Amino acid sequence: MLKYLVIDLCDTSVSYCHYGNPCTAPRLIDPDTLKRAIFAAMKENLNIQFVYPSYTLPDTLKAVIDTIDHTDIVPAGCDDRKLVEDADIVVFDGWEETRGFTFRPGQAYVIRTDMDTLTANGDTLRHIIAKADRINVVVTDLDTLTDAQLEEYPAFLAGLIPAVTAEYGRRHAVQLNLLTDRMLLDGMNNCNAGDESIALAPDGKLYVCPAFMHDGSQPVGTLGTWADGELDIKNRQLYRLDHAPICRKCDAWHCRRCVWLNRRSTLEVNTPGREQCVSAHHERNASRALLASIRTLGTFLPDREIPEISYLDPFEIAKQ
Repeated sequence: MLKYLVIDLCDTSVSYCHYGNPCTAPRLIDPDTLKRAIFAAMKENLNIQFVYPSYTLPDTLKAVIDTIDHTDIVPAGCDDRKLVEDADIVVFDGWEETRGFTFRPGQAYVIRTDMDTLTANGDTLRHIIAKADRINVVVTDLDTLTDAQLEEYPAFLAGLIPAVTAEYGRRHAVQLNLLTDRMLLDGMNNCNAGDESIALAPDGKLYVCPAFMHDGSQPVGTLGTWADGELDIKNRQLYRLDHAPICRKCDAWHCRRCVWLNRRSTLEVNTPGREQCVSAHHERNASRALLASIRTLGTFLPDREIPEISYLDPFEIAKQ
């Protein structure tokens, strides 16, 4: 059941996930299309997320956007600095943009980075941990990680645990998706694109998510067909957790279970690649260590435990 409508306001809207956006020529959504999209979302009682480009929008579009409650996803380098200050989610496309940035209470931050650059910027991330309340690190080359990179990842995560623990000791309950999400969750918290969310391109076409919009995939409908209750998502049940035989039994609850990465890695939207699973389990295990570390400061989540496991790839367990 749909809960969210993601609206890319321009073909150059920022990527906030694993996909890259190769578009360089701006094509802005027109006000009439935006009004129709908002009306459709209101009719279906959907939450709207607006994804912005790096330039300032015309006032005519801003006026339409302001007619409804929504979430703003904004690139850190956006020319509209007031929009960046007020955004719900600020996206950094790399680490350089984080330097000198003023982190604000209550804002969430997305840092897009490849794995090698992530592990080389541990000090920068520890600095951000002390400043921000919510940090999502998105590894952009997750589906092509080598065995060597996966083997080095646990040491990098372990190096972040003292910094996060120190913040909890200062009563700053920072959230870092790589470490804290599994510790705080009660169940799977996947992206659920195609099941709970759908994305709108500036031309009025609908896609499973913005990643499918930018990789040449066919649209799954238009605002017009959606109004008639039709979305052409093939085998739509496969986008649900209960039709993902490996993921539904997994307890790496923080894993986003990215259906776009799944399709790239295994050609199946409901089957993740090994890299996605192993990295998520390294994070799960680091979250277990973080939970123990924070408890040295006093009572913390007394009813929450993360069991020790002997595997990293749940597919190996599924084969037994």
